[in-house]
Amino acid sequence: MFERAFLDIETSYGGEITIVGIFRPPDFLIQIVHPEVCLASMLEALDGAEEIITYWGHRFDLPVIHRCLGVNLRGQFRSKDLADCCHRHRLYGGLKAVEKVLGIGRQSEGITGLDAMRLWEEWLRGDGSSLKALLKYNEEDVVNLYLIEKELDRFDAEAPKRDGADECASGEHASKEI
Repeated sequence: MFERAFLDIETSYGGEITIVGIFRPPDFLIQIVHPEVCLASMLEALDGAEEIITYWGHRFDLPVIHRCLGVNLRGQFRSKDLADCCHRHRLYGGLKAVEKVLGIGRQSEGITGLDAMRLWEEWLRGDGSSLKALLKYNEEDVVNLYLIEKELDRFDAEAPKRDGADECASGEHASKEI
């Protein structure tokens, strides 16, 4: 089995990356907070990883990282977008909607991506508790990606094989852009 990194970013209203969260099972979590968000710090946190796992990351996180930091992570790592895997299992919607269907809880219940931007702005204005809430939200995002993948793997193990169903199994057939 190869090293994997579950990745999620938070952004400001202006589209800047405010937090990069990376979870490497079983228990390594790093959160890089602006202004420390840079190519070097992110690549250091990803050192040794061979695959990046995201939710809507092929459409949001990775293109934003490419625009802001100038690196195409899909060119350097295998990449799996769990949103695509969830769709193969007829699980639709955003990360929080899929978590609810799968019974995965979070302490930051009710906080949305838009709220995350608001929390960042509040922190910039001096509210220290806002950053704490935002970091908890991001932590639950990346750890819950891991829990979602485990649930999808369980579904795959229990279900008869369907066309394309195994493409989202852990470590199997993840895409890599050249």
